[in-house]
Amino acid sequence: MTGTVRDAVVRLCRDTGMTTVFGNPGSTELRMFRDWPDDFRYVLGLQESTAVAMAAGHAVGTRRAALVILHSAGGVGHALGAVFNAFRDRVPLVVVAGQQSRALLRLRPFLGADEPAEFPRPYVKFSRQPERAADVPAVLAEAHRIAMAHPRGPVFVSIPEDDWDQPADPVEPRAVHGAFTADPAALGALAARLDAAERPALVVGPGVDDEDALPEVRELAERTRAAVWISPMSGGSGFPESHPLFQGFLPPVADLLAAALEPYDVVVALGAPLFTYHVHTDHPPLNPGTELFHLDCDPGQAAWLPTGTSIVTTLKPAVGGLVALVADSGREPPPPRRVPDPVPAAPDLTGEHVLDLLRDRLPHDRVLVEEAPSHRDALHARVRVDGAGGFLTTGSGALGWGLPLAVGRALADRRRVVCVIGDGSALYSVQALWTAAQHRVPVTYVLLDNGGYAAVSALGRRIGIASVPGTDLGGIDFAALARSLGCPGDRAERPEELPTALDQALERGDDDGPYLLHLRVTGTEDALYVPRTG
Repeated sequence: MTGTVRDAVVRLCRDTGMTTVFGNPGSTELRMFRDWPDDFRYVLGLQESTAVAMAAGHAVGTRRAALVILHSAGGVGHALGAVFNAFRDRVPLVVVAGQQSRALLRLRPFLGADEPAEFPRPYVKFSRQPERAADVPAVLAEAHRIAMAHPRGPVFVSIPEDDWDQPADPVEPRAVHGAFTADPAALGALAARLDAAERPALVVGPGVDDEDALPEVRELAERTRAAVWISPMSGGSGFPESHPLFQGFLPPVADLLAAALEPYDVVVALGAPLFTYHVHTDHPPLNPGTELFHLDCDPGQAAWLPTGTSIVTTLKPAVGGLVALVADSGREPPPPRRVPDPVPAAPDLTGEHVLDLLRDRLPHDRVLVEEAPSHRDALHARVRVDGAGGFLTTGSGALGWGLPLAVGRALADRRRVVCVIGDGSALYSVQALWTAAQHRVPVTYVLLDNGGYAAVSALGRRIGIASVPGTDLGGIDFAALARSLGCPGDRAERPEELPTALDQALERGDDDGPYLLHLRVTGTEDALYVPRTG
C-alpha cells in the first residue's frame, strides 16, 4: 500500500480529467476534503439536484465524465430527478455519495443510507458500495469506464466516510475506446434499401450529437436526398435546422407521429428512441407502407422498439460506412421547411414575438439551452440552431434541469450560453443563479413568465379538463430574485422595451458573468404537439 484511499482517488481524478468537482458538502464527505488539491475546482450547488445538472452541463461541454459528490441518503434523494435526466440523456457522470462510518452501519445510524447501491437504480448504469475501503479506487475506476462506454450515462458509488483515510493502492489509468460498428452485411442491406427507396427520411436523435456524428449524418442526408426530422422530445438537435432537407420536430403522440412519417417509404432513425410518447392515442407506431430501420448503440433500446429493424452500433462509424455504400441519388429532394412569418407586436408581450426577436439577435456560435415547455414548440418553429451541440434541453421531462445545465455548460469552455427558461421551470433550481454569480459564468437567461405551469394547463385542456388546480403562479419578481442571488437582472413589460432589453442581455461579453431578463408574456398556445413544418 503506497497511500490512502483519498490519495488514490485524487490521482484517478487527475488521470481522467475530473478535476472540476460539483457538489453540496455534508458531514459524511468531510474526510475527502482534507488537503484538498490546489489544482481542483469545487463548484458548490445550493441543492443536490442543481449540482448534478451543473455537472451534466460540464460533461456535455467537455465530452468527459464529470464528478459530482452528494450527501448520504438525503442528498441522493434530492438529486434523483436530475440523475434520471442524465440517464435518459446519456450524460456521463460519476456520482459519489457519502455514507456513515462502516462501524456504525449495523446500527442504522443518523444519515446512514440503507441499501445505498439500490437507491439510485434503475437510473444509473452501475451502482456499488465497495466491500472494503481498499477497493474504493478500483471501483471508482470501473465506474468511470462504464460511464464513458456507449451508451454513456451516470454511475454511482457510495463511500463510507472512514474509508478515505484507509490505505489503498493507486489505480493505473486505463482508457476504454467504446466505438463499435455493425455487421457490414446489415449496413449493406440498409444501403441497398435506401438506394431503392422513393421517399426516404432520417430521424435524428440526441445520439448524433452525443457521438459527434453530425458530419456523417449530413453527408448521408445529402447523398440520399432524404428528409430529416428531429426525434420526439429530443434532448438536443443534431442537424442544421437551416438546411434545405430539414423538416422539423416530430410530435410525441402516436397518431401524429405516424402521420408525419406516412409520406416516407423508408425511415432510418439514428440515435433516437423514436417512439417517445407523452400523450396516449390508440394508434399503431407507424402507418402501413412506412418501413423503419433503427441504428443505436444501446441494445436495450433496440430490444423494446415495437417495430422495425434495429442495428446495434455506434453511429459515427456506421453512418460513415453507409455514406460509402449508398449511391449519390438523383431523386427529387423534399420541399424545404417553410419559415414562419414573424408575428406582429401586440399590446402585450407574447412568447412568439420574443422568440422572433431572439432569432434575429442570437449569435450563431451560442449554445441555446431551453426549459420552457409551453413555448418549446414555438421556439423550434422560430429559432433555428445549426451548430453541433448547439441546442440542449431535457429529454426526459424532469423540470429543474435547464437553468443549472446552462451553468455547467458555460463553465466547460467559458463561452456565453443563452438559456430560454419558463417561470415554473426556473423555480425548481433558481438557486443555481448563485453559483453562476460566484463563478462569473457567462450565461444569459431569457425568462418567459406566463404566470403558471401553462404546459400542464394546456395538456389538461387537450384531454377535456377545463381547469387544472395548482397551476397558477404569480407575483414573483424574477429579476429582483436574481439580483438577491448575485446575478444582475432586469425586466421588460412592453413590446417597445423588448429590443433594447434583449440587446443588453445578449451582447454581454464572455467575461461579464450571468444576466437574467424577466419577460411577462401572454398568449400561450393550447395546441400542443401539432406537428410543425414551419
